[in-house]
Amino acid sequence: MPIIGPQLAAPVDLPRILQPGLTSKPDADALVSRRRRWSWRELDVVSTRLAGNYLQLGLTPGDRIATLLPNRMELIVHYLACMKCGLVAVPLNYRYMAPEIDHALAVSGARVLVAHAERAADLATSRLARQLPLGTIDYDDERDCPFTALLSRNKADRDFAPPVPDAPAIIFFTSGSTGRPKGVCHSFATLGWIIASAARSFEMGPQDVMLPGGSASHVGGHHLSMMTLATGGRVVLARTFDADEILPLLREERPTKLWMLPSALYALTRDHGARHTDFASVKACYSGGDKVSAALEREFTTLAGIEIDEDYGMTEIGVPTVTPPRAFRGGSIGPLAPGYAASIRDGGGREVATGEQGRLWIRFPGNMVGYWDDPEATAATVVDGWLDTGDVMSADADGYLWFHGRQKQIIIHDGSNICPQEVENALLEHAAVDSAGVVGVHSPQHGENVRAYVTLVADTPRPTMQELVRFTRARIGYKAPEEVVVLDAMPLNATGKVDRVALKQLAFGDGKS
Repeated sequence: MPIIGPQLAAPVDLPRILQPGLTSKPDADALVSRRRRWSWRELDVVSTRLAGNYLQLGLTPGDRIATLLPNRMELIVHYLACMKCGLVAVPLNYRYMAPEIDHALAVSGARVLVAHAERAADLATSRLARQLPLGTIDYDDERDCPFTALLSRNKADRDFAPPVPDAPAIIFFTSGSTGRPKGVCHSFATLGWIIASAARSFEMGPQDVMLPGGSASHVGGHHLSMMTLATGGRVVLARTFDADEILPLLREERPTKLWMLPSALYALTRDHGARHTDFASVKACYSGGDKVSAALEREFTTLAGIEIDEDYGMTEIGVPTVTPPRAFRGGSIGPLAPGYAASIRDGGGREVATGEQGRLWIRFPGNMVGYWDDPEATAATVVDGWLDTGDVMSADADGYLWFHGRQKQIIIHDGSNICPQEVENALLEHAAVDSAGVVGVHSPQHGENVRAYVTLVADTPRPTMQELVRFTRARIGYKAPEEVVVLDAMPLNATGKVDRVALKQLAFGDGKS
């Protein structure tokens, strides 16, 4: 039988997402950074003004408008404006280079691109950015520019026809960890369901102050910001995700909840400036996007005095699990979130028994509408209303889910399945290992061998490859790597995760894949 999460009554009404704060505390802070602060009333006025000015440019509801922006408050205002007037937001990861920008613009069919001035050189080499029907709108947070003019001119008294629930609202691009990024389309209804469920799972309320330590161009930062606004809480926006930015925000804004990618949280935890008192206001710390290692969990808990509550999400389905702070279960990604149903199946499509591993399928009113302009990929992923995540999971008797890796990343060695994250976690237990990435390389004898790539902590004794192999074998036995390669820097993909595609290419370049 499928695993069923708690009931969820209704989606968030996205065009009216600011209403709770506007009604109860219009002059209180709604969105803040170290650069400026906007109250609920100000946020409503500026987003309404921007929506009207977008339409004045010649855009019409349903048109796609792409953004290439760093993590700034104006990006949140842009999303709110698109929700109000029915435009389809197309956020591009700020790390994208010209080929990736061109791919996203071609897939989405965007009519205009809002881009930061510091990306001008890259856009000059883009083939499509120069050919957009309405061109490029420059943004610069250091001076007046065409985008800030759209935020400030004209009156903010325009009424907009509410978009129909099934109309497209946003197109996110996947990280590309298993292939070329696909455009994931969510409608106003599906995105509204995602935000409603996340608000319940993260137990958000009007008293909460959320610091989403991830880019709002990606689903994590976007959903966390929107669920906070939807419940009348305050969003604290970080411009970068290093300790120089995060620690002052922790000290000055006193957030009640914090979310960060494991890699960024690791760096924050190990920063010499971080103190226990910096986390005094934080009631819950969440992490997702990759597996939280036992070493990170231990070090963060020692520093902050609270556990890291893991969540699991996908661009296509939102956030189907979050570990509840009061029911922490180390290593689990938590029980199902409200509104979700899950089925764990073997390769033949049959549900597996409790405790056994299989592929996770999800049914949810917030499942993506589909991959934009790619019906074949959509049909291969969504079957009879169920979405195949491609992730290997198991469920315990209490309905808690346990992540065992992505199906396409599983290493098969002598017929046994090895999860890269498990090997990486074992390596990260070593005091000299700063980061780790693990891939399978072709072996005529074993099918695949386990190869690990690591970076080392500065100013620590350098272990030999044999020492790291023995260290890992003592913890996970046969799953330990056959070899360990030391890198000067770990490649990260556009979302800040270990780029296993790049590591596979590196192994292939060595003639060992």
